[in-house]
Amino acid sequence: MRKCLAGRRDSDERRADTTGTNNKDTHTAKSTAAQRSTEWLTSRASRQTSKRYIVAPVAATSTRETAVGRSLWADQVSDVATRASLAGDRRTDVAIVGAGYTGLWTAHSLLRAKPGLRVIIIEADHVGAGASGVNGGWCVGELAGGLGAAVSLAERRTGSTDDGARLTREIMSTVDEIGRVAHDEGIECNFTKGGVLRLARTAPQLARQQAEVTEHRHHGFGSNDIELLNADAATARLNATDVLGGMWYSAGARIHPARLVHGLAAAVERRGGEIVERTRATRISAGQPASVTTTNGTVTADVVVRAVEGFTRTLSGHRRTLLPFSSSMIATEPLPPEVWESIGLAARETFADDRRMVIYGQRTADDRIAFGGRGAPYRYGSKIIENKGPQAIHDRITATLHQLLPATRDAAITHRWGGVLGIPRDWQPSVGIDRSSGLAWAGGFVGEGVAASNLAGRTAADLILERDTDLVSLPWVDHVSPRWEPEPLRWLGVTTFLKLTTQADAAEQRTGRASRRGALVDRLR
Repeated sequence: MRKCLAGRRDSDERRADTTGTNNKDTHTAKSTAAQRSTEWLTSRASRQTSKRYIVAPVAATSTRETAVGRSLWADQVSDVATRASLAGDRRTDVAIVGAGYTGLWTAHSLLRAKPGLRVIIIEADHVGAGASGVNGGWCVGELAGGLGAAVSLAERRTGSTDDGARLTREIMSTVDEIGRVAHDEGIECNFTKGGVLRLARTAPQLARQQAEVTEHRHHGFGSNDIELLNADAATARLNATDVLGGMWYSAGARIHPARLVHGLAAAVERRGGEIVERTRATRISAGQPASVTTTNGTVTADVVVRAVEGFTRTLSGHRRTLLPFSSSMIATEPLPPEVWESIGLAARETFADDRRMVIYGQRTADDRIAFGGRGAPYRYGSKIIENKGPQAIHDRITATLHQLLPATRDAAITHRWGGVLGIPRDWQPSVGIDRSSGLAWAGGFVGEGVAASNLAGRTAADLILERDTDLVSLPWVDHVSPRWEPEPLRWLGVTTFLKLTTQADAAEQRTGRASRRGALVDRLR
């Protein structure tokens, strides 16, 4: 399930939605076409039968006011703990920088394996202030680049494609592990495993999905893991526009991000971990012991774990380690039952289509649609803009939702917000430890970190405790990505890449044929 960032600031952006699709109104009439084979759809995509959609009025009590810069998830958590800042220098066994999913899962795994271990988590703002508290709520059992990237990594590092399949199976099973821990720890995060539905809405998207399923079959994954859907089957799950087919991936669950991160923090504290907030780490230093320099004192530890994802550039010496990139979201008001009867998502699948520039959505526990996408431009110098994001980006995301699901057009948008993800130069997430320096790391999830952070945290704990487990031999362990180019090369390269991606999606939507720009983008990733 490859995903790619893209954004554009010229006139083409005003003619396309967040992902380069056309914003013209879709004429709708309910499909009565017989079941088609995916091969027939590929060759005759232009003859797709139109569908009928219900656009129901919003409830009279709904509000049309939009909360800008404040996430839906933050508005739905209460009694959030406020924690003290670091008060002077400290010595501990393990210091973790970052109180998001990665840092918290690492601490939770350490304390579960070795009760009594002294673990301090250092957070610049508050628990879940970064991507962990504001993401799209996709707990998907997949690493960035999917099976293909895992196999390629394994071939380079271990010489075995089987290790790539093993890594993929581990991340798939991680979805169930998160559900189990949430249940055992009493974390009410609306965990619902309905899988991931990816629609194919152009012939090139359909062809890419066919190739992806074929690759999975080659490596031993069956229809219970990943399944190709024809147009009727895909539309039965999600009654979107222009559906030619789709793909269902079993290892996916909907979650409430903020409830998961705050519940996990409480679980860490119950097990004896300590979290300090409003304490900004400025430098991580190797040594015996290693150390974290903060605004409130220095923490020394046998091992220091870097787990700050998109904010890695704020640490001295790490400006080019990960590229910070923005993703933006909206949420509708709760939709009435008759609208959901038209839309679908009865199993609470998370959903997207297969354009190169990502969109993502979920049906929330209170029957809203939380929907997001990429499109915000990369900021020169890796500048980070949190939470609010450009108004134009949110407008395009709203237009994309309306084009995809016309039944949402009359629904109020109650929230608009954004977050920051981290991208390695080779798009390859990793976890590792350098024992000589006392430094460990985990991250680079390219926006797919809800499940990956759990696997990374469990793996980091095994590495720190020197446990000989299956996890420590996975091919992403100790992988080191190259650094990003210095400016202005970084800005020029990323901006050009994003433009090419947007143009490729737009061309494929317009012509129904594979784009040469898309082929170039795929080679550059």
